[in-house]
Amino acid sequence: MNTKPFVSGLSENAVMITRVADRQWHALDDDLVVGRGYAQHRPDGRLFVSIDAWHDAAFDRLAAAMPAELPAPLYTVVDEADVELTARWRRAGFTIRRREWEYVVPTDPRVTGLEDVLPPSGVTIVPAGQADERLLRAVDRAIRDEVEATVGWQSMPAEVVPRPEGDTVVDPSKYAVAAAPDHYLGLIRVVPMYRPRIGLVAVRAGEQRRGIARALLAHALGALHRSGFATAWTEVHESNRAASGLFESIGARPLSSNLELVR
Repeated sequence: MNTKPFVSGLSENAVMITRVADRQWHALDDDLVVGRGYAQHRPDGRLFVSIDAWHDAAFDRLAAAMPAELPAPLYTVVDEADVELTARWRRAGFTIRRREWEYVVPTDPRVTGLEDVLPPSGVTIVPAGQADERLLRAVDRAIRDEVEATVGWQSMPAEVVPRPEGDTVVDPSKYAVAAAPDHYLGLIRVVPMYRPRIGLVAVRAGEQRRGIARALLAHALGALHRSGFATAWTEVHESNRAASGLFESIGARPLSSNLELVR
C-alpha cells in the first residue's frame, strides 16, 4: 500500500492526499480528514470514482491525485441537479458522456392501463423464479449481442449490481420472461428493494413491436402492486426514445436525471 502523501499547492496548512487502502484516498489538513476518494469497478468493467469532500480545495486535490494512480478512462455519476458537484468534476477534466432519466413508475393497473394487457398469441409469461436458467441465459446473451452490434451495451442503464466476471445474469430469481414453446423472447429484471427497481426490460430484435414488453411490464408491475408497492423506479438513457415512450405511456414520470462523466 502506498502511503506516500501527494501535496498539492502551497499554503500554511497544505492539504495532503494519502492513499490509505487499495483505491481509497484521504485528504488531510493538519491530520484532520477533510475528504475521501474511492474507485470501484462496475460490473461492465469500467472504473468509477467518487469523492466526498468538505471544501473545494480538498476535492480538487483528490481529483488531481487519484487519476495519477488509476488507469484511464475514469467515470463518475452525479445528480444533474447538483450543479456545484458537476462543476467540480468538470474542473477536474471530466466531460459529460451521457444523461440518464430516472422515472417513477406506478404499479396500480388502473393507473398504468395494463390491467387487461396479455402477451401475444403463442407467448406466455413465466414468473420470476420459475424461468429455465439455461434458456434465460441464452436470451440474455442474445439480447446483449444484438444491442452491442447496434447502439452498444454501454448505452443501456448502468449495471450496478456486483456479479462474477463474465456472468451477466446476476440472480436468475429476479427475472420474469416471455416464452415461446422452446425458447425465450424477452425478459424483465426487477430487484424488489425498499423501492423496487426495474433494472432491465428487453425483447429480441425480431420479436419487437408485438406487445411483449408491455406484457412483461404488466406482469411485473401487477406482481409488485399485489405485494403492496405503489411505485417502482427505472432509468432510461435520454436517447432511448422507445423506452421513454413505453414508460410514459403507462404513467411513469421523470423524477430526476443523472449525468455520467468521463475523463
